[in-house]
Amino acid sequence: MISFRNDYSEGAHPSVLESLSKHNFETTCGYSMDPFCQQAADTVRKLTVCPDADVHFIVGGTLANTIVISAALRPWEGVIAATTGHINVHETGAIESSGHKVCSIEAPDGKLTPALVREVMRIHCDGKDEHMVLPRMVYISDATELGTIYTKAELAALHDVCREYGLYLFLDGARMPAALVAEGNDLDITDFGKYCDAFYIGGTKNGLLFGEAVVITNDDLKPHFRNMIKQRGGMFAKGFLFGVQFCAYFKDGLWLDLARHAVTQAQRIAKAAEEKGYTLYAKSPTNQVFIVLSHEKIAEFEKKFAFEAFGHVDDEHEAMRFVCSWATKEESVDALIASL
Repeated sequence: MISFRNDYSEGAHPSVLESLSKHNFETTCGYSMDPFCQQAADTVRKLTVCPDADVHFIVGGTLANTIVISAALRPWEGVIAATTGHINVHETGAIESSGHKVCSIEAPDGKLTPALVREVMRIHCDGKDEHMVLPRMVYISDATELGTIYTKAELAALHDVCREYGLYLFLDGARMPAALVAEGNDLDITDFGKYCDAFYIGGTKNGLLFGEAVVITNDDLKPHFRNMIKQRGGMFAKGFLFGVQFCAYFKDGLWLDLARHAVTQAQRIAKAAEEKGYTLYAKSPTNQVFIVLSHEKIAEFEKKFAFEAFGHVDDEHEAMRFVCSWATKEESVDALIASL
C-alpha cells in the first residue's frame, strides 16, 4: 500500500535524527530553557527579521492554536475563521473547550478576505452588542486546508482590516514551508512578522518528529504566555528536543528543501490528473492535491493507495485528497500517475 494520506506519516529527516542522536546524552535544563532552544529561537528571529519577537516551541498544531487563541482572548471574545479552517472543523472543538467561540464564515477557496471579516463584524454588531460574542481575532492558515495560498497583497489587506476593527491577526503555519516554495507565492517569511500579531512555523508536517515554532510579534500578547503553555498542557519537560530538531531544520535551508520536494511531487500528480481529464476540486499549488473521482475509481484506488476523502461532489463523485511529504518517493508518484 502506497500512502498519500498525509505529510506526517514518516518519522523525521535523517539530518534531524542524526542531530538528536549526537546530542542524546548531553544534559540540559528542561522546559525549552536550554541552549538549543535559545539558538533555534534566535535563528527564527533572524529569519523573520523580528529581533524583539518571543519564540515558543509547541508540540503540534492544535495545541499551538489553542494556546495562542486562549492567551489572546478574554472570556467573551471569539475568533473569526473560514468554515474550512482547521480550528473550525479539525480540532474537536478545542477552541470552544477553552471558552471561545469560532465565528466561521464561508470562504470558497479557503481564504478569508477583508469583505468576509467585515461581514462577520456586521453580524456581530461591530462588537457593540454585549449580548453577543465579540470577535477579537482573525485566524488564517498558509497554506489553507484547500492547499491555497495567500498573496502579499491579500495578507496586507487582512492586516489593515484587523487594525481597523482592533482585531489580532493569527496565522497557522503548519504548512507554511509548502506555501513559501509554491509556484505563484510572493510572500517571504519576513512578511508574516510584518503583518501578523502571531504566527507559527510548522515542523511536524515537514520532516520533524514534532514541533511548531510560535512567533509572537505583538507586545500585548507576550506577557505570561509560558503560563498559558503550562496551563494548557503544552510545557514539554524535554523541551531541548525542540531546539535540537529546529537547529537542524533551519541549517542550510533544509526546511525549505524538504517542502520543495513535497510540493514538486504533489504538482506532478496535479498536472497528470488534469492532463488525463480529471477535475481538481481546488487549485492547490502546494503539497496537497484534491482530485474529483468517481466511486468506481475510488474503489480501484483503495486497493493500492491510501488517501482521504475531502468533500462530496455529487451522487457519483467525491473529492479525494492526496498529500505528498518530504519523504514521498518519485516511484510512488509514478505509480499513482500510471493508475489515473
